[in-house]
Amino acid sequence: MKTIYYPEKNNWDTLCIRPEIDKTNLEEAVKDIIDRVRSEKDKAIRYFSDKFDRVIPCNLKVSQNEIMESIGLVPEELKKAINTARTNIENFHSSQLITEPVIETTEGVKCWRKNVPIEKVGLYIPGGSAPLFSTVLMLGIPAKLAGCKEIILCTPPGKDGKVSPLILYTAQLIGLTEIFKVGGTQAIAAMAYGTESIPKVYKIFGPGNQYVTKAKELVQRDGISIDMPAGPSEVLIIADESANPEFVAADLLSQAEHGPDSQVIMLTDNQALIEKVKKEIEKQIELLPRKEIALKALDNSLQILLTSLDECVRFSNIYAPEHLIINSSYAPLLSGKIINAGSVFLGNFSCESAGDYATGTNHTLPTNGFAKSYSGVSTDSFLKKISFQEVNQEGIKNLGPTIELLAEAESLNGHKNAVSLRLKNLRDV
Repeated sequence: MKTIYYPEKNNWDTLCIRPEIDKTNLEEAVKDIIDRVRSEKDKAIRYFSDKFDRVIPCNLKVSQNEIMESIGLVPEELKKAINTARTNIENFHSSQLITEPVIETTEGVKCWRKNVPIEKVGLYIPGGSAPLFSTVLMLGIPAKLAGCKEIILCTPPGKDGKVSPLILYTAQLIGLTEIFKVGGTQAIAAMAYGTESIPKVYKIFGPGNQYVTKAKELVQRDGISIDMPAGPSEVLIIADESANPEFVAADLLSQAEHGPDSQVIMLTDNQALIEKVKKEIEKQIELLPRKEIALKALDNSLQILLTSLDECVRFSNIYAPEHLIINSSYAPLLSGKIINAGSVFLGNFSCESAGDYATGTNHTLPTNGFAKSYSGVSTDSFLKKISFQEVNQEGIKNLGPTIELLAEAESLNGHKNAVSLRLKNLRDV
């Protein structure tokens, strides 16, 4: 990690720019895959599965037998852990289902909003070296709670042509059985436009590599809704002299091991802590199976010494991290000043891993500074809010003259006439 001491404020924006991997020809390559899936459908899916995953599934859809087999392949202790996480996620996300009241804005005029589930949604679950079965919980549970009628899940198969039993077990646990063996750009294209085997959906959710991210961006341009712009995972830690260096190092490494393009940032007002954390990183990284990945991420990462914790907060709000850990005895006070972050963790024992798996909050979060304008996934992400209004005779009498004046001022006489005719009708009665 590079260490920067007391950077000038006019350089903060530059320091907040995320590292970028080479994206030469990325959009062109992704667009070619999307176009081919759109025109050739299942045939293209099988071609790209062979090309990228080195496997051609006989059936793209996971069978009921495969799903049931997964139950016996997951250790009982792990099943209990998954169920604990499931319960917490359900509890937190079910609290978000709020019925809004009917508001009488003017006497005789009632307005309200109704939650309506998005009918068809697609969930993308990365596989590869780390099958993210926890993301099945994070996306599947709020989708089920929202009441989406059709929920499909796409995830890449392994070299044996099978989907990870952990993904299958977790999916069936929460009631998801429409599962397809397809990953990468081709999965996003299939969900966006439909194939012979894979249904078209109205909104696509889920994290992924640069190809998946670009594919979501491109299908969004074509009118397919997505959860949010997303990129490599990231964490920013604000730590002071009260922080445990061992904990800080562990939290930095927990994000660095996600991928070589991940970024971790440590902000502090205590110079001695920087050296202590460096030593802990050097010690702990040797024990990580994904050491080489973490080392590459650390090459793009920073430790920054600032003059105060308030400066640390100001820098963090500019960076707008996906995950923010405030490891300080002043965490409750500082948290009130946070305006840009995906998810915030307060205190010495609130590790980011807790939110990734089991506290109940969602780990599908905006990255790359998008926390300035986007929220993480929630139950609301799977709902539409339709507004209603009901105007009775008294209401049109009370509000009608106001509407007439406003419409006339905009030279929209048809709008005015729609009100005037009703008012005349009431006067003639």
